[in-house]
Amino acid sequence: QVQLVESGGGLVQAGGPLNLSCAASGFTFSSYYMSWYRQAPGKQRELVATITTGGSTNYADSVKGRFAISRDNAKNTLFLRMNSLKPEDTAVYYCHARLVQYYWGQGTQVTVSS
Repeated sequence: QVQLVESGGGLVQAGGPLNLSCAASGFTFSSYYMSWYRQAPGKQRELVATITTGGSTNYADSVKGRFAISRDNAKNTLFLRMNSLKPEDTAVYYCHARLVQYYWGQGTQVTVSS
């Protein structure tokens, strides 16, 4: 049974940091491209960052230089380190796994207060 369980969300002041984790199980984590998406109220879900099986990363322009995606294949865990948070980063953050199939986590709320 595939599971992606996000954790680490919460309320943080603008300018502060927050670290998200995604624990994966039920599939071969190391073989999958992993991503973080987010969805703000009234907006479409958007791609935040992706990390390939080889460790290459890509970021949305809005988070470049502030967010860092990483993975620990030994622990089947995906991370998102977020710094210099802005109110516009407020959203539900989702973990996503993609190979041929794709899987979603249930999301974790991140709220940035001004």
